Amino acid sequence: MSDKTAMPARAGEIELERDPAGLAADAGIVFIGHVETPWKTRGECPRNGRQSREICRVVLKPDYLEGLTSVETCSHLFLLYWMHEARRDLIVQAPRFASRAHGCFALRTPVRPNPVSLSVVERLDMTDDGFLVRGLDCLHGTPLVDIKPYFATTDSVPGAEVGWRKD
Repeated sequence: MSDKTAMPARAGEIELERDPAGLAADAGIVFIGHVETPWKTRGECPRNGRQSREICRVVLKPDYLEGLTSVETCSHLFLLYWMHEARRDLIVQAPRFASRAHGCFALRTPVRPNPVSLSVVERLDMTDDGFLVRGLDCLHGTPLVDIKPYFATTDSVPGAEVGWRKD
């Protein structure tokens, strides 16, 4: 469950009537491992992984290690992870950096009904139990949901826009 006292709502924010963490699940998420980072608190984490040069470690559970076959050939990967300490009940948020409130689906915030986060990371080295990366923005011990290869030819959209960001 989220901790509302650790991160109280700001002016302009709207909370859901019920915290999604307490509702029946629609799907079963399996954590395939975890991430080891230098950040122990949310305040220490960079706002996004591209702002950090820190090397982080991705550790897979033994049952999933064979799934890393050919990952060593990938320079960059998508990592999807579960922001396990994030609130889940704010549907409209007022980010400190924005001039007005926005719906959580228009933001990259971890505070959302399902706190799944996504980062494009640079894969550095393989290890016996996973690999080393650069480009993460999550807490030490964050559960890992999935790994996907990053294809620059199909995953990059150079002209993509987030209109509210121009304000």
